[in-house]
Amino acid sequence: MPRPSKTRSGTPIPYGYRRAMELRTLRYFVAVAEELHFGRAAARLHMSQPPLSRAVRRLEADLGTGLFVRSSAGVALTPAGAVLLTEARALLGRADRVRARVAAAGGARLLTVGVLGDSADPVVTRLAGAYRRQHPGVEVRVRETDLADPTCGLHAGRVDVALTRGPFDETGLTVHELRADPVGALLRADDPPARHGALALADLAGRPWFVFPEGTDRLWQAYWNGGEPREGPVVRSVQECRQAVLWNGTVGMTLLGHEPPAGLTVVPLTDMPPSRAVVAWNTGDTRPLVRSFVRLAAAAYRN
Repeated sequence: MPRPSKTRSGTPIPYGYRRAMELRTLRYFVAVAEELHFGRAAARLHMSQPPLSRAVRRLEADLGTGLFVRSSAGVALTPAGAVLLTEARALLGRADRVRARVAAAGGARLLTVGVLGDSADPVVTRLAGAYRRQHPGVEVRVRETDLADPTCGLHAGRVDVALTRGPFDETGLTVHELRADPVGALLRADDPPARHGALALADLAGRPWFVFPEGTDRLWQAYWNGGEPREGPVVRSVQECRQAVLWNGTVGMTLLGHEPPAGLTVVPLTDMPPSRAVVAWNTGDTRPLVRSFVRLAAAAYRN
């Protein structure tokens, strides 16, 4: 029977602990911790729910502590789970950076692009074609993130460049505006304010609004809440926002020009500043693949 490994101090490392620290298991845990829902996390990971639930329970058993409180109302992190979420994000971010650096050292040509989930901007198709023609030998990996991370993983070091929207904390980042889009209120079609040709933010005072999860960039949250503290359902995606409006009469926000689903309508907001489409990257990153992406993105959005 093999002997357990030891730490530098000579203390044996239990087999369970080593298994618990597998990166795949940590990615499973982070997905559940961010979604706070096993079904949504399984869909995000492109797997079925039962093996995901089993993996999380093994992780809890290996660590000897509960990571989630499960109830009929949903899933919540325990204090131990909150600590692991912070550590797991840092560890996974470092693993992604190590993989990218090793690939670069080995001669691989790789660019990781972050985009906001549910994004359907047709300009991206034109940009992809231009980049592919200019760099036919480069592998482009696209990492979609939910609306709780407007930097699309830039701050965490998970992507090289991001196509996203401001505003957000730009510390350590360089941000170039690509386009400014007018914004409107997303309302249920039978909501009385939906009959107006235009609205001001004051017309929606006292209404429930969608909000983003705790820890979301405060500049981003403030913009999509019209600069006021709001209360309402927590959403992570455009689809969740639409469902909150449809089912609960919540006030949502969306770009003008996007056709809303059946049962919803968009009313222009006269005093809401436009939403800025931007390309962002880490300040000081002068790699040719990043510089070329920024240049081609600017050209694609001008046309």
